[in-house]
Amino acid sequence: MTSGQSFYELYRRSSVGAALTDTLDDLITANRIDPQLAMKILANFDRAITEVLQEKVRSRLTFKGSLDTYRFCDEVWTFQLKNVTFKMENGGQIVSADKVKIVACTAKPQGSGP
Repeated sequence: MTSGQSFYELYRRSSVGAALTDTLDDLITANRIDPQLAMKILANFDRAITEVLQEKVRSRLTFKGSLDTYRFCDEVWTFQLKNVTFKMENGGQIVSADKVKIVACTAKPQGSGP
């Protein structure tokens, strides 16, 4: 992806993203960094996490469950599932969950061309 493209802020709510956000808030409160620098760091995090997951993660899994609700808004799909079972490829580990939320975004931001 080029530097002119924007990235989704989806992973800021992950444990790593939340830890980064908390740390940046602490640094701003202690007047050790400017809020503008914190925003640049978060934008760099958005880009880096997206690129690493896209390029480095090759694991696959299948899942089954019951679709509870779904919605599509601003090019983002949100699915809420119940009683979900995940199975890793090659007969790997099986994990179950009562509730799962899946958020899926378009691969190319709008206006980025073909």
